[in-house]
This record gives sequence, C-alpha cells and structure tokens, in this order.
Amino acid sequence: MNEPIYILGIESSCDDTAAAVILNGRILSNVVASQKIHEEYGGVVPELASRAHQQNIVPVVDQALTKAGISKRQLSAVAFTRGPGLMGALLVGSSFAKSLAMGLDIPLIEVNHMQAHILAHFIEEKNQSKPNFPFIALTISGGHTQIVKVSDYFKMEIIGQTIDDAVGEAFDKSAKILGLPYPGGPLIDQYAQKGNPKAYSFTKPKVGDLDFSFSGLKTAILYFVQNNTKTNPNFIKENMEDICASIQFTIVDYLMDKLKNAVQETGIKEVAIGGGVSANSGIRNALKNAEKNLGWKTHIPKFEYCTDNAAMIAIVGELKYRQKDFSEMNVSSKARMTF
Repeated sequence: MNEPIYILGIESSCDDTAAAVILNGRILSNVVASQKIHEEYGGVVPELASRAHQQNIVPVVDQALTKAGISKRQLSAVAFTRGPGLMGALLVGSSFAKSLAMGLDIPLIEVNHMQAHILAHFIEEKNQSKPNFPFIALTISGGHTQIVKVSDYFKMEIIGQTIDDAVGEAFDKSAKILGLPYPGGPLIDQYAQKGNPKAYSFTKPKVGDLDFSFSGLKTAILYFVQNNTKTNPNFIKENMEDICASIQFTIVDYLMDKLKNAVQETGIKEVAIGGGVSANSGIRNALKNAEKNLGWKTHIPKFEYCTDNAAMIAIVGELKYRQKDFSEMNVSSKARMTF
C-alpha cells in the first residue's frame, strides 16, 4: 500500500471527455470537458460526440497530468472505459489509452463504466463513508437503471433492471414534453424543489418486484400535458413547478419502492447509489430519510462523481492494478456490456 501507484483514468463513453489521476486511492485531478453542441439537437448525436472527443482528449489528459503535478513517465498504468457506451466515443478513449500505455510501456486496464459508478464510492474522500460488503447499489443514469447486489469489488449481480427505458431518459423526455432544453433532468429537479409534489398524480408502472419500466410513465405524462394544454394553452407555464415536482415525486417514489423490495428480499440494509441521476435532490433526500426511518446505512456520492467522470475509472484502475488484472492491447470496445 505504501508504493506510490499513479493511475490515469480516461472516460469517453458518451458526450463528456474526462481524465483523472489517482494516487493510492486519492484523486489528484479530475478534468471533464463537456460537449455543448448536443443541446441544439435535444440529445446526444453520436458522430458529433466522437469528433469532439478527438478534439478534447489530448488537452484533457494533459490538463489532468498538470493538475496532478506529475509527468506521464510517473504513471503506473492507464485505465480506460471499455463499455458500455457509444461505440465511436469509446473507440477514441480506448485508442488513446492503448497508444499511451504502449508508448510508456506500462499496463493497460479496461473498466466497465457501470461498475465504475458503483466503485466510485471507494475513492478516498474526507467525510465520505465507504460501503461494507455486501451492499445494494442502485445505478441510475440516462442509459441504465439497475439494482445490483455487490458482494466484493468485482463480484456483482444485477437483481433488478429496467425492461425498457432508463430513468434518466424518463426525466429528459418529460422535460422535452414540457418544452425544457436538453439536458432536461436537472431542470426538472430545479423546478421540483419549488413545487407541490402532490399537485398531480401519475400511476407508477407495474412490473416485477425488482424491475422497472418507464415507457408507460412517459406516455402518461405526454397525454396529461396534451389534455391540459387543450383547455388551457398556458397550463405548462402557469404550473411548471408543480408539474415537475409531481413527476419527480412519482419517479423517486417508484425507485424507492424497488429499493425497499431489494432490501427486504436480500436482507441487506446497506445501500449506495451511482450514475448521473444520483445527483437528483429528490432521490438523495429519499435515501437520507430511509436511513432515518428504515434503519438503512446509505452512501451518496459527491456530485462530481455522479455524472460521467474519470475519477471513477481511475479508482477501478487502481483496484485492478493491485490485483494485476491487466488488459491485452487487442482488447476491443463494447457498446453493450454487463458485469
């Protein structure tokens, strides 16, 4: 543990180009270049994302090394996101990581993006608790909604997941219906904090005890808005805060129902969240309340480790480095990937 292990983490699975340097569990730098170009299209355009990654990756990595105060010659290994994600975007990160690792003659380490969201909880941070094994992880993002039983760093089992759309997509599509710009999920959260969560009622989808479905809820919200704007064209503008609060309350309550089922079925009362939607104030507050009222021990990541970032890639890289779990140079990116 005393040997200085410097890992460079590279994340390029979607529309953020990110690089981070970690030293023995402590993040020295965590740089993210976001792509604004997708806002005008109302969603991520894969081809544009790939081009932006190509433009950003060299300066982002250079900045990460500079902020960390080290040279590339001090790196012990390079970790990169293998998948899941947009194939073109993943290829930019993997190609760069391979070239750098080969040039420096240091190990290359592949990382599963969804595992990284969970293992971000093991970054050394002041006043941040680390989960004890086993624990339940709820991974919630624009592309994934999963309940995972985590028995060890790399022993994970998906025990529940969405059968159609992800929760982040449900937030963003709801925001689009309300005329809010992309990405709309954070805007719904902002409006929701000022609204009445019981103003309007939406039926929660009914699927298995631990599985999710969001397609029907999106349709219900669309019809609700269409029906009300027919009678009052200013309905959205006059009631934006209450509409957002009601949508957010329904989604968060639905997530918590499934988490409660998972705790009951497994007997595990230690719960962690990860992924972009874990930045949502509603789910964070609901988890804090569950800790008080249900006797759970909950783990909520810092905001910078919720959305896509390279710090989470770096911590997985360090954990794998200690196990000498290295990748071959012919490892290929995977758009779809499970644990």
